[in-house]
Amino acid sequence: MSKFRKVLKNRNFFFLWLGQIISQLGDRLGQMALIAFVYLRSPGSTMDMAKILSFTIIPVFLIGPVAGVYVDRWDRRRTMYICDLLRAVLIFTIPFFLFYYKSIVPIYIIIFLVFSIGRFFVPAKLSIVPDLVDKKDLLIANSLVNITGMLAAVLGFGISGVLVEWVGPKSGFYLNALSFLTSGLLIFFIAKRFGSQNIDFMELSREIVETIRKSVLQEIKEGVLYFIRKKDIRLTASIMFILWSALGAVYVVMIVFVQDVLKSATKDLGLLVMFLGIGLFTGSILYGRFGQRLSHYKIIFSSLALSGVMLIIFTLTINRYPCFFTAASLAFILGNTISPIMIASNTIIHKASDNEMMGKVFSSLEIVMHLGFLLFMFISSLLAERFSHTSILITVGCIFSFVGIANIIVKRKIPWLD
Repeated sequence: MSKFRKVLKNRNFFFLWLGQIISQLGDRLGQMALIAFVYLRSPGSTMDMAKILSFTIIPVFLIGPVAGVYVDRWDRRRTMYICDLLRAVLIFTIPFFLFYYKSIVPIYIIIFLVFSIGRFFVPAKLSIVPDLVDKKDLLIANSLVNITGMLAAVLGFGISGVLVEWVGPKSGFYLNALSFLTSGLLIFFIAKRFGSQNIDFMELSREIVETIRKSVLQEIKEGVLYFIRKKDIRLTASIMFILWSALGAVYVVMIVFVQDVLKSATKDLGLLVMFLGIGLFTGSILYGRFGQRLSHYKIIFSSLALSGVMLIIFTLTINRYPCFFTAASLAFILGNTISPIMIASNTIIHKASDNEMMGKVFSSLEIVMHLGFLLFMFISSLLAERFSHTSILITVGCIFSFVGIANIIVKRKIPWLD
């Protein structure tokens, strides 16, 4: 604790750290405000929920692969506070379009712009830490950023869910804008200046198009070919695609399911996500402590099987006995069963990848995961218009369990992953 206090006495780092806690809470407020708006506008509609949430994911494909390249050329501090101030202005305009215009198209555009700007903010935030602290304090500073960031994100779901249900989605957006403004001002007051090029937005637009055409498409191609050649990476990428496809399939359906069963727009939903996040956190700690000697593949498939069973239990139990405390307990257990999958998968890729290809592999893997998520989010949303939410969630749980158990019993890869 004394080392953490020492790092936090660094004025520049303290401003960054405090700003990110506020920004994380604001992000959750914005997400819950969007969910509450769809709940008020189209209660029970999974497709409307999927449409509006998809614009938070699309920037991962279009902007994410090139953002880091340009962030390294700019003043990171300036990049961060400009991103925050732009996002504050954009978020502040959302209530005007939401509640005074019939068309929802402007909202799609604003959300896309906000999350596209965020793709520049994230690498700048991760890159600026070495500029703010001494080299000997770097590990402590990064640990503090990661731990408090995770806690702020997890607790933020619970706080924002309760707050948005209390003050309404309109005020939720205003609070979200205020959080970005506060974060931007804190970063602005960071004292250090870093030499870099100024941002020419016209030149930036041309460079991004050219980079996507030449570099990014080539990087994706190299990553795909590397997946094909490397058996372990190919299998792990397939597992991650299945996992994120399943998450996409249950994401929107689960939101509407919880709203319908527990009769709450955001309060119970936010608190359940908070307990799920706490489960992910504790599961990661437990696996890191006790999972060193276990086979990574055995852990992945065991976790898949258990996660499927827990998803079925959660759905049937909450559908029959709509009690929040029961739902929270089951969400916590579900988080514990899911967490080892990501850790074991990343470890396999670290061990199987050549160092010079690792960036391309993880970049391509992120695209693969989000593609599965987005695709199956829309498929399940369409199916939810015809089938019950309960049946869809149980089906996904059964698929999870089948994939896990089949691999545990047979002790070989699933044929369609070869």
